[in-house]
Amino acid sequence: MKKLNIDLANRSYDILIGRDLLAKTGRLIAERFNTSRIAVVTHPSIRQLFGEQIASELTTVGQAPEFIEVPEGESSKSLQQAEAIYDRLLEMNCDRKSALVALGGGVVGDLTGFIAATYQRGIPFVQIPTTLLSQVDSSVGGKTAVNHPRGKNMIGSFYQPKLVVIDLNTLHTLPQNEFRAGLAEVVKYGIIADARLFAFLEENAEAILSQDSHCLEHIIETSCAIKAGVVEKDEHESRYRMILNFGHTFGHAIETLTGYTGYLHGEAVAIGMVQAAWLSTETGRCSEDVPHRITGLLKKLGLPSQPPDLKSQDIIESMYHDKKTEHNQLRFVLVKGIGSVEIVDDVLEIPIRKVLDRPPS
Repeated sequence: MKKLNIDLANRSYDILIGRDLLAKTGRLIAERFNTSRIAVVTHPSIRQLFGEQIASELTTVGQAPEFIEVPEGESSKSLQQAEAIYDRLLEMNCDRKSALVALGGGVVGDLTGFIAATYQRGIPFVQIPTTLLSQVDSSVGGKTAVNHPRGKNMIGSFYQPKLVVIDLNTLHTLPQNEFRAGLAEVVKYGIIADARLFAFLEENAEAILSQDSHCLEHIIETSCAIKAGVVEKDEHESRYRMILNFGHTFGHAIETLTGYTGYLHGEAVAIGMVQAAWLSTETGRCSEDVPHRITGLLKKLGLPSQPPDLKSQDIIESMYHDKKTEHNQLRFVLVKGIGSVEIVDDVLEIPIRKVLDRPPS
């Protein structure tokens, strides 16, 4: 088992990475904090896979967990779903000493974290991410949110978990398209901070897609370590943490305009990273080799790189609702070279439109 620590003073916590960690869940939680009762938020399919084991492990440390099931899909990240969970917690007489466990992917993690941050002004929660995307990204760093019809993650809070448990065995249950979607965020870490990670992905794409154990451990640990370092420097995204949003401004617009159903989050981010790289080229920050190299790696990993057939004006208008937009100016994370990015506050619409209107390559 590998252990990474996010150092945030009294909000510090461990990220545990390894195999067969679900079998230790009860002890791992009990070692870190006391709780009056536990509610596990999950999808029905995830409960069917792992619920019995989680319940058994929590029972061994004196807990009788309740399960709260939410429908699959990004549409579950809503105020309506949050209200339904608040109702359940009140019916269960959960108090400030109660805790939540997020068992699932990014939707479950974001929603559960939002509930934990707001129920009775904050109760503890634990992340047990079961998808690659959530293991390398959404479970780490304390961003919690629900969506609004006009924008993704528009209603939320920074609220850190007490523990993140990453059991690599859960990845064996993932559909291939979801596993590939998670790799988009790993690619992102290489682009923003680690050229060696990017090269490792290029050289080992086939082994990674076959879920080679050594490769998985390496890319997940490296990704989590990069994100931990960024979060420690800028927990509340005052500026530096925004580098983690590389590709997300385009990606979130695509998700919003397709009703959160057209693409998996990682697929939208993959397209967004290519668009952001071409915007970087268009604004003179990098050579065309960079977007070509990013596109080549995404293709190796079976990820999309071409945007959907959407009007460029609709995409730009959606971007103005992005959380990173300030004073009605579009802000982007742009790449200078593999492993190096910068935050640009006042990107004009003209180069964005040129990128969006590029013919398919």
